[in-house]
Amino acid sequence: MIRLRQIKIKIDDDKEFVLKTKIASKLNIDVTDIIKLKINKKSIDARKKEDIYYVYEVDVKIENEKKVLQKKKSKDIFKTPDENYTFNVIGTKKMQYRPVIVGSGPAGLFCAYFLAENGYKPIIIERGEPIEQRINTVEKFFTTGKLNINSNIQFGEGGAGTFSDGKLNTLVKDKFFRQKKIFEIFVENGAPAEIMYINKPHIGTDLLRNVIINIRKKIIKMGGEFKYNSCLTDLIIENNQLKAIEINHKNVISCDVLALAIGNSARDTFELLYKKGLTLTAKSFAVGVRIQHPQKMIDKAQYGDNKLLTKASYKLVYQTKNKRGVYSFCMCPGGYVINASSSKKGVVTNGMSNHSRSSLNANSAIVVTVSPQDFGSNPLDGVNFQKKLESLAYEQGMGNIPIQLYKDYKENIVTKQLGLVKPILKGNYTLANLNAIFPDYINVSIKEAIEEFGKKIEGFNREDAILAGVESRTSCPICIKRDTFCMSNIIGLFPCGEGSGYAGGITTSAIDGVKTAENIAKIYLPK
Repeated sequence: MIRLRQIKIKIDDDKEFVLKTKIASKLNIDVTDIIKLKINKKSIDARKKEDIYYVYEVDVKIENEKKVLQKKKSKDIFKTPDENYTFNVIGTKKMQYRPVIVGSGPAGLFCAYFLAENGYKPIIIERGEPIEQRINTVEKFFTTGKLNINSNIQFGEGGAGTFSDGKLNTLVKDKFFRQKKIFEIFVENGAPAEIMYINKPHIGTDLLRNVIINIRKKIIKMGGEFKYNSCLTDLIIENNQLKAIEINHKNVISCDVLALAIGNSARDTFELLYKKGLTLTAKSFAVGVRIQHPQKMIDKAQYGDNKLLTKASYKLVYQTKNKRGVYSFCMCPGGYVINASSSKKGVVTNGMSNHSRSSLNANSAIVVTVSPQDFGSNPLDGVNFQKKLESLAYEQGMGNIPIQLYKDYKENIVTKQLGLVKPILKGNYTLANLNAIFPDYINVSIKEAIEEFGKKIEGFNREDAILAGVESRTSCPICIKRDTFCMSNIIGLFPCGEGSGYAGGITTSAIDGVKTAENIAKIYLPK
């Protein structure tokens, strides 16, 4: 096949007809000569609001491809490269027991999928509930405030991403085509086919749940086994070699290979690992607030008066006068702000969208980078910093999500009445003063950045924009050191995913899970 890039089509054109016509024109062939057409990438060029284009990269099959390519000397026309993924089992070391994976978020699920597909028959340990039960538990929490500390927004089958926007975009350079293979598996299990080519792919929390259920069923069919409501409570280590794990303080599972795919909220597990002698270091992360605007305002700012394009997103970055990095994080067009708490006496926010992104508000986190210089270099100091902010948020919200108008946040006063922007949340809220949650340098940085963002997106700094706190789980505050084979300083223990400090988001976590499975297969034979 031949790959063509930079094919621009106006958004109101007949896309299929114009696309084929432009391909034929670029290749000097007739439209009828196109045997097969596959869209490889699709993005929007909205730099000129009055002249917006779709930009395509496509693969086409035609007769005499070699001859056509010889005539075309362009960096945007070339032979379609081989982008197939391969998983190689080359290990020689024998396992005594089946491999165990702790955590069934994206890293754990995809590590399990590839191990199961290649005959390793993994056992997946999940502290939370299967999705079918987890959904009910989370909905009960939203309405009653009754929290299950082991099955909630952060913990349970599918991980924290199950109750998010289901965003799949990443900046990772995927030279091994792991991402492409992961997306193919998503589509095979019910995700929209468009995630294979659109610029900012997302599944949506409503569709993602069924996708994960289908992936679970395939893993079981390939020999995997799931154990839910099963929390890792101890590691049995002898001579620096993993021998077994303890579940729920009572059940012991013999284990010489363990993929540790915990999420970034598994604080009790971090403490266990530190106690057991794994090499942990504190790392930078970011904290802040989640801001809500009308989605129509964001659409207009990004696409002008165009009515064909909606559900616009944004990505904003700023460095403050005091050299703090501030950026938008986990932007959810047409979404909800949710109470994502996983510990009692603490409040955490996150964003969530269904596939349709049909709510009236856009939201995203506006977060400030913090480092060990701010909270301490002890491996668990970052976790303690998060806990402190979440506890203060709980106090300000009286157990609910604390929210505040941007105008009142600037003036450091408790909000008494909301404006035109109405809060769209999952979970109860309380009018409060978010200034009381953060150190001054964070409040100053957020305010300065929002004013600057208002210069890029008209209305971003509107007085009645709604802020909610606290956004504290942007990434893991610790890193578990590992070698080139993804193994920790304990033989047989492989940290992976976001909770080990090597990923951030669904796609990068899934990629790291696949990478970990590959490295297990480089060392060990299936039992």
